[in-house]
Formats: sequence, C-alpha cells, structure tokens
Amino acid sequence: MESEKPTGMKIRQGFQTFLTQTRGNTTFKPELFDLIGVDVKVNDLPQVFNNYKIINLTDIHLGQWISPQYLEGVVDYVNRLNPDMITLTGDYVSYILDGYEDPLLNSFKKLKAKDGKFAVLGNHDHWNGADKIRKILKEADVIELSNDVYSVEKDGEFINVSGVDSCSVGADDLDKVLEKLPENGYSILLVHEPDFAKISSKTNRFDLQISGHSHGGQLIIPGVKTTPFRCSYSVKYPVGAYKVGNMIQYTSKGLGTNSFWLRINCKPEITLFYLKTTKRKNIEITEG
Repeated sequence: MESEKPTGMKIRQGFQTFLTQTRGNTTFKPELFDLIGVDVKVNDLPQVFNNYKIINLTDIHLGQWISPQYLEGVVDYVNRLNPDMITLTGDYVSYILDGYEDPLLNSFKKLKAKDGKFAVLGNHDHWNGADKIRKILKEADVIELSNDVYSVEKDGEFINVSGVDSCSVGADDLDKVLEKLPENGYSILLVHEPDFAKISSKTNRFDLQISGHSHGGQLIIPGVKTTPFRCSYSVKYPVGAYKVGNMIQYTSKGLGTNSFWLRINCKPEITLFYLKTTKRKNIEITEG
C-alpha cells in the first residue's frame, strides 16, 4: 500500500540537507543517548525465556540529523549488547529515501540477534514508499510483520511476535493479526503508533506492545516524566511505560527527530527489554 506524500513534506525535504549540515559532527556518541532497561515481569513466562533480551530501535529518521555514520555506531553498540531479538518500529527515514537506501540496508543487515530481527512500518515509511522500505528490510534479513505474526520457539515453548501496519495511514489490520495469532505463548505486538494500545489491549491477546512515533514529545517535564507536546496517535501514551488493561504499552523516545533537532530532558533512546518470569525454578536435591 503506497500513501501519497503530504505537501508539507515536499517543502521540508528542501531544507533537510542544509539543516542536517548545521548540526556539525553527527557521529555516534553513547553518552548522548539513553539506554533504557525495562524489566517486564511475566507470570506464565516459561523458564527458557527468562532474562530474554529484546532491543527496540525506532524513529531513526535517517538523513535528517541521523547520519549513516551515526546509524553504523548504533548498530555496533546494539550488537555488543548481544540481544536475543531486535525489533524495529518504524519511521526509518523522514522526507527523503533517495540516496539513503544503501546506508539503511547495510546497517540493518549488520544488526545481529540470536532469534531474529522484526519490523513494522511507520507513517513516514509509507509516505516515502512502503514497497521500497519493505524491499530493504527483506534484503537485510529483517522479518517484516505488517499485519502478520511470527513465533519464536525454544524447547517447545513460544513467544509470538505480531505487527500492525501504520494506523496513521489506515494500513492497520488487527483482525488479520488475530486470525493468525496462536492461543498459547507470550505475545508481543509491534505498532508504530502508541495510542493503538487503546484498541489492541481490549483484545486481551497481547502482553506487551512496543511503539515509537512520538519522539517523547522532544521535551519531558522534569519530575512529571511526561511531555506537553503530543502528536496524533500518541496523545494518551506519549512516552515510557503504561499499564493498559492487562497489557503493558511501552513508547520509546526514538533515535531521531522530525523537523528540528531539539530535545530537552529527552535524550534519544535505545530500549532494552528483559523478560522476567515469576515462576520459581525447582532444583532437585539428591542424597549423597
């Protein structure tokens, strides 16, 4: 499904190269972003998935403030964390894809995760050519899950990873996902827009939804830990973790920004989820 690029984007893309150059050095520096660790406690999580590591990257917006060199630094950093799974939740470019296809492909290809790399598309990906982005993901060995499901199996136990395509452009099809989703196993839903949690949580089929889209509002009020700046589809869940019904919704601040490179008390973010079982592991003691 291809969506027409908004007129405003055609104007903004004329300023993109100039504005990015004004930022100066755009190489990766670990001290300039937050590595956020999120412990997700799960009552029925099998022991085989205890301490399972999932890294989420979102809202890269490559080419606007985030340079190919910066993204390479992110990839090297993520690979050193040795994740079990990597999730990518959309907006990989901002206004221009042309000229950034190869850097995006090369970086995504270099990402390493034991059990796979999974992605959904964001609104900017559709505006810049969804089919082109999907081709890049496929060539980079990233499993694209727009309105689809993939199950990771270990010792007969499962984690189900589902994805819903961008609801900002009307590409979401939750019914299609629910038809494919197994009844058993821990279930994660990838959705670019966090406020989709109002819909997904009501199904009682998902344990964790991972999203981006908001950039954390690019300003977080100290002490309150939320933002006054909220865009469409991130009004209710703009930043951080929320309990929505029986589901946890997590909204990342993302790596890049839209329009201007301005973040106040809102560093770029890489999110590291640790799945933690509440089940005790029984150890058999034998007599000597």
